Amino acid sequence: MLIDYARARRLLARRDPVLRDLMRRLGPCGLADAQHADPFRALVHAIISQQLSTRASATIEARVAALFGGAPTAATLAATADAQLRAAGLSSQKLGYLRDLCRHVGDGVLSLATLDTMSDDEVIASLTRVKGIGRWTAEMFLMFRLHRPDVLPVDDLGIVKAVQRAYRLRTAPSATRLRRLGESWRPYRSVACWYLWASLDTVPLKE
Repeated sequence: MLIDYARARRLLARRDPVLRDLMRRLGPCGLADAQHADPFRALVHAIISQQLSTRASATIEARVAALFGGAPTAATLAATADAQLRAAGLSSQKLGYLRDLCRHVGDGVLSLATLDTMSDDEVIASLTRVKGIGRWTAEMFLMFRLHRPDVLPVDDLGIVKAVQRAYRLRTAPSATRLRRLGESWRPYRSVACWYLWASLDTVPLKE
């Protein structure tokens, strides 16, 4: 689904003066720059990068890619010995997560080719069956890989902080309060979130 960014900006500016001011200051929405990458590669990246700095994650991913002469597939990754992957820097826990991802893809339980045809809730349900992939990761996949326009990750710390700052709240907003605030952003909550992240210069990096 392609997002009509001009329409999204007009709607958000009309409904929310805080977002209107952010959009005027920050310019075009950068979600338009996020590319539709290979979904398996995106999920491997999401698992490897958990709780790591950008530099550490990039180093490990480069070592993993070197094993395969490029990005691995589910089949090639599944066929690679644990020792080789550990030597590339993968922890036992993340190795287990990647093995589970490969099993789900290999068995057809997770059909990456059909994710784009599913609803947002169906995508989240499918992805979170894999160990190591939680709701937040699935929501980032929806926003940055599938370009879904109406995702609101209420558990994202950047969104919580940005809303507190932009709306001058005395305390951090709860998930309930974020959902209530986000009702006026429908059907472009993803676009609103990008501007909130950008206001803190903390837009999630999605390789």
